[in-house]
Amino acid sequence: MKKISNYKIVSLILLLLILSYSCTKLDETLYSNIKASSYYENQNEILAAVLRPYTHANAWATSTDARSWWKVSELSADQLAWPRKGVDGEDGGIWRRLHYHTWTSNDDISRTPWTLMWDGIGYCNVGIEFIEAKSAAEIGITEEEKASYVAELKIERDFYYIRTMDLYGNIPYVTSTSVKNPETLKSSVVFDSIENDIKANIANMPLLSSSNYGRLTKAGAYAMLVELYLNAEVWSGTPRWQDCINACDSILIGNVGGVTGSSISLDSSVTETFETTNKTSQEQIFSIAYNYQTANWSPGWPDNFYHFNQKIVYGGNRNGNNGIVLIPGVFSTYDNADRRKKEWFWVGQLYGYDAKTNTPNADSTKPLLGYREYANQPIAFVDAIKRFSTLGKNPSSSDSLGLPSNMTTGEENSGVRFNKYRIGASTDVNYNSTDWIIYRLTQIYYAKAEALMRLHGNTPTQEAVDLINACRKRDFDASVWNDKMFTLTNFNMDTLLAERGREFIFEGYRRQDLIRFGKFATGSWWDHTPTNATKELFPIPIEQLGLNPSLVQNPGY
Repeated sequence: MKKISNYKIVSLILLLLILSYSCTKLDETLYSNIKASSYYENQNEILAAVLRPYTHANAWATSTDARSWWKVSELSADQLAWPRKGVDGEDGGIWRRLHYHTWTSNDDISRTPWTLMWDGIGYCNVGIEFIEAKSAAEIGITEEEKASYVAELKIERDFYYIRTMDLYGNIPYVTSTSVKNPETLKSSVVFDSIENDIKANIANMPLLSSSNYGRLTKAGAYAMLVELYLNAEVWSGTPRWQDCINACDSILIGNVGGVTGSSISLDSSVTETFETTNKTSQEQIFSIAYNYQTANWSPGWPDNFYHFNQKIVYGGNRNGNNGIVLIPGVFSTYDNADRRKKEWFWVGQLYGYDAKTNTPNADSTKPLLGYREYANQPIAFVDAIKRFSTLGKNPSSSDSLGLPSNMTTGEENSGVRFNKYRIGASTDVNYNSTDWIIYRLTQIYYAKAEALMRLHGNTPTQEAVDLINACRKRDFDASVWNDKMFTLTNFNMDTLLAERGREFIFEGYRRQDLIRFGKFATGSWWDHTPTNATKELFPIPIEQLGLNPSLVQNPGY
């Protein structure tokens, strides 16, 4: 494929950012006087069409301000919550409805993810149709390049469809912009359509490399098949465990490329995958890429996770809305020797960034100060959601035990906080450009291990245990590893689900995991009690039912 200069790539990114802003702007603009034939006249315009769905995915596949696939997937599950903290976090009760599974078809919880993902499917279909309508010679590219661009857009569309099916189950499957009022199909039919489309296009996808970082490749397409087959019994009604193993092996044998070499391998530490330098993470498969330095394009998750004054802790210039925290008790499920417990969370009193040593949370002369209940006082985050400030000075332990704990009883220090991804200090050359990883090699190890156990009567095999241990070994010091490793006698399906929660916390998959393990509607956590199995799917938004009479509402709504 022809190389494009860095200047042109930056220009395209800036164009895409402008487009991504316009997709959220509600002012109407008429384009009827612009002929469609004037688009897609050269390779740069084709590339802009191919990249557009990626920038749009930032709004729903990652933790941003949007009420997105990521938010409804994580905040309806058993690890994260956005409780009301004093005067903050009420937001019309939307986070409580997610936590308690009391959403309705007239709820933004259902409406916004649907709109965001279908918009992305539309971007894919438009790009495919216009590129296919022109000859390669008209565009100034080779036939091979044209086929590769079309294949990439189709794989992108499949990515959108996987996540749309994940939330809503029975949905339309549309591959043309001319279809009006598409009908609802059974999720098994949608599943088959996605699977067939990925298989039909995967041969035309390039190998993963540093030159196509942030885009779907052959590696990403196989990772999508892994996700598809891992959840096949839920989505299609038929388990596909051997197919899941085969898709995993397509990645594990090392013939799909890699960002830092000819193949993908596990990162050596628990932080490498999530640091400001994670563009060179050797285990990444597909990421949403950011570039603050040249394109003013930065991740949105600090807004959800950071305290109002948190910029002092890491030496940057971004604070947050003091929103999402760990559900009480989740933090304690990590072994005290587990490096993830130390590296991925903030708990207790935090301090300022030490510019001399370039170390966050290290300047003890500058404690993080509160803003609400603890205004101008040093604030310590606690593994509880209670209003301790109401007890006055020197409360007894029995006093705190009597405090209520639920989604309305938080205050600004409530909950253990997120520190998995880091955006760095403002002096960091990669500041505010840390990428959000959608698929990584650790997921493939865990998926193969689960599929092996499912085929073995939901009991562990030595290969499954070895796959999980290969990932977990970096979590512990060598001096204690022999005591912490899993064996055939201490590992089972419940252990696997718990370990998936610890490893992939914050990454968007917890709801999907709980459903696959039969725990989403039946489980209890903190103040959440079991709900109805119909809550495993979100409702089709009521507005969409009015616009398209061919849509069928999901049961229970």
